[in-house]
This record gives sequence, structure tokens and C-alpha cells, in this order.
Amino acid sequence: MRFLFLIQGEGRGHLTQALSFAALLKAEGHELSGVVVGKSPRRNLPEFFIQKIGVEVTAVESPNFETDGVEKQILLGKTITANLLKLPAFWKSLQHIHRLIEEKQPEVVLNFYEPLGGLYSLFFRPKAAFWTIGHQYLEAHPDFVFAPGRRLEKFLFRMHTRLTAIGAEERLALSFLPKENQVGLRVVPPLLRKEVKELKVSTGDFYLAYMVNPGYAEEVLSFAKGHPEVQIKAFWDKKGAQEVEFPLPNLSFHKVNDQGFLEAMAACKGLLCTAGFESVCEAMYLGKPVMMVPVAGQYEQACNALDGEVSGAGKKADFFDFSLLITLQLPDPNHTVNYRKWAESWPSEFRKLVSKKEQTSRNNSPELVYASN
Repeated sequence: MRFLFLIQGEGRGHLTQALSFAALLKAEGHELSGVVVGKSPRRNLPEFFIQKIGVEVTAVESPNFETDGVEKQILLGKTITANLLKLPAFWKSLQHIHRLIEEKQPEVVLNFYEPLGGLYSLFFRPKAAFWTIGHQYLEAHPDFVFAPGRRLEKFLFRMHTRLTAIGAEERLALSFLPKENQVGLRVVPPLLRKEVKELKVSTGDFYLAYMVNPGYAEEVLSFAKGHPEVQIKAFWDKKGAQEVEFPLPNLSFHKVNDQGFLEAMAACKGLLCTAGFESVCEAMYLGKPVMMVPVAGQYEQACNALDGEVSGAGKKADFFDFSLLITLQLPDPNHTVNYRKWAESWPSEFRKLVSKKEQTSRNNSPELVYASN
């Protein structure tokens, strides 16, 4: 079958998930015909993604978060206003996506939590099957733990998540651990690439940090100044940053480099990161202690951190304080083994999806409809 990907471009997680799924398609004898990424004005599309995805990448204007002046906190009101003003540009993006889908003729459009995906499904009603995938879809599961309070943010998070999945035949909820499927919701393992699974794990002399928002660099810098005995390697998405910067003898900032980041994770003492999903999953696979800091103003990450704690992925923190990470013990080896088994079950999960899609296509074929009449 031919697939086309729609990918939200905020952060690293959705992009690496897409790379994993592309490799799965190839291994199972299917085709990736095109990729559309909703670009972020605050970040460049990582070079590693362009090099590894294997097909032409089309970047389009897409809804994005707006932050404060130091790129640390998400500003909800500013985000809503800015995106409303860009509605004409988003309509042009939808038309661009439509032209590409008409040209590529995929049988499945797979949406990695890009809001334009749901809008495209709503307004253009593609012939292709529309699937969505992301950790966020677990919000529809009865076991999901929501961050307390913040009712408006919770409502907007759930509304946004459902917006991305309008008309979806399959909603695939990435989960730290196995859970029961629900009506209209299939719980699936994390998407981890072979590069992660092939890493040699060791314990070096440094701690690793990953910041989706570069504003957190000040917290890392402040801690490093006060603790010169603690070695820290930090990776960030700061636009225009040098490949490597050394503000202190015990601290280095690295522009996001996929292989470099993975090698550092395999060798670190522990990971302190913003509370996304993918980096935490990679650290779990490698058996590393993890501290998760939800991005201020991003309700989704507050939920991720709670889900990570409940699932045994790591501990939640309010800021980049490595003294908390230093106190964490290594994860239980049995938990790591069980998690790896779950993460490596994707081929069988994918074959179930393909089998269901092929059966649906046969049932809807003109010949079968004619025969039944």
C-alpha cells in the first residue's frame, strides 16, 4: 500500500516517529509516497529528518504555539490570536496538501498529530483512508490521567486532539505500556527506530538534557554554575545556534543532532528533558533514569509527565534541577525488559492494521457492491 505522511513539526518527537513508521513500511513491503510537515517559525526542520525520510519533504504553514520572549512558556491567548490571523495561509496549506495527495494517490494518509490533517479530512474528504497516530490520543482512554485543574486548557487540549482526527478510520494511541483497546481507539507501542535499539548502553560521567524550548537553557546554565562538579550535555532546538557551544567547562549546548543525541543518551547517567513522549520512550528502552519537566503553559506536557510517572517511565519535576535527577535510581531491569517487548511488537500490530484495511477495501469494492445488489 502507498502511504502519505502529515507531520506536526513542533519538536523532535513526531518527526522521529515518522522515521520509525517509514522504516516499518519499507520492512513490510509498503511504500511511502510523500511527506508534508507543518513548519514552525521558531525552528528549522532538522537536517537528519530530511536526509533519512527517503522521499521529498513539503513544508507548509501550520498552526503553532506562541511563546514568551525567552521561548520558555507557551502563551495560550497569544497562540489562539496568532493562529486565527493566519487562517488564510492555512487554507492555502490545505489546498497544497490536496494537490499533493491528488498527485501521489496514496491509499492511506497517516497524520502525526498535525491539525491541518483533520481539517483536510473535513473539507476535502479524501478517497484515501485517513489514520492518525500520537500519544495524545490516549486522552480518550478511561485509564488516562489528566493534569488536575486547568479546565480551560484541558478542554482545548481535548478539542485540539479531536480536531486532528476528524474523519479518522484509525486512531492509534502510542502508549508507554499496553492498555485495552477502546471503541474507535487502538493502543499501540511507542515507535522506536533501529538506531535506538542498536545502541550500546554504558554509563559515562555526564547527565543529558533535552529542551524543546530553548528558554530553559538559563535554568541549566544556573545549575551548572553552582555545581561545577556535575558534567552536563544539553541538546536544544534554538534557531541560529552554533553546532556546539561551551558556556562553562562542565556544560555544553549542542544543536539537535539525531545520532549525536542518541549516542549521548546511551552513555549518560540520566536524562532531564521537557515532557514530550519520544525522548522519554527512548530513555526507557535504554534503561536510563528520567526527569520530565512539562513546558509551562502546555497542558499536554503536564499530562505526559503524569502518564510517565504512572507508567514507571520517570519522575516529574517543575524545573531543570539536576540534583533531583542525581538521586534517582536506575529503572527496574524487569520493567525495562517488559517495555522492550512491548516496543518491539509493532510489526504484528501493523499487520493487523493492514489486514483490516484490506478487508475494508474488499468489502467496499464496486464488484462486491454490484454482486450484493
